[in-house]
Amino acid sequence: MPAPRFLPCGDAALTVEFAPGIDAAANALALALAADLEAAPLPGLCDVLPTYRSLTLSYDPCVTGFATLRAALRPRIAALRPGAVEGAVRSIPVFYGGPACLDLARLTAEKGMTEDALIALHLGAAYRVAMIGFAPGFAYLSGLPAALATPRRAEVRQRVTEGALGIGGGQASVNSVAAPSAWSYIGQTPLRLFDAARARPCLLAPGDRLRLRRIGEAEFDTLAARACRGEILFDPETPA
Repeated sequence: MPAPRFLPCGDAALTVEFAPGIDAAANALALALAADLEAAPLPGLCDVLPTYRSLTLSYDPCVTGFATLRAALRPRIAALRPGAVEGAVRSIPVFYGGPACLDLARLTAEKGMTEDALIALHLGAAYRVAMIGFAPGFAYLSGLPAALATPRRAEVRQRVTEGALGIGGGQASVNSVAAPSAWSYIGQTPLRLFDAARARPCLLAPGDRLRLRRIGEAEFDTLAARACRGEILFDPETPA
């Protein structure tokens, strides 16, 4: 990787940029640095936000500053072991139907696949949560098969339901809350990725590895009812 860039973000935040675009190696470095700083925080550090290719640190400007943090970060970055950080393995139930199945028929036609073949390809991929962003708990996933890559729609839908599984370019995602989107959607999970009332509001975390499991409508309804009652349906602290 090239040398990281240190970018000021106002007077109370700093971004460490490892690559100019989406990059698996840069994501591994960002997650490794986030874990290192959470285990041994620097003085004045307030929050750590990893993304696909960078890490933004918010800090108390009365305690530290850009130059001080940059100097402290350089040796920490040099000592990183990329790939050493692995999250939990999560089984995500998916119903390929219902109100979130907005684009499955269109994608099967565009890609010349049967519906079962497209679903099998989507199910069989090894996904990893690269970052949480856009909305609270919204999971951006790496690992989408190249054959499923689909450009974003020209028009934005004003409301796509929570739990919808999307495809946007070469990325995959799982919606955490209902929101506008121009992505293509082919299924839905009954899991509630974000709930402000929980001790841990976000169900998934960067580094988590996801295994998709196909379910039918009856099981979806049962699991959705349990999720609405506050059940998490898997232990968020389960190690990989």
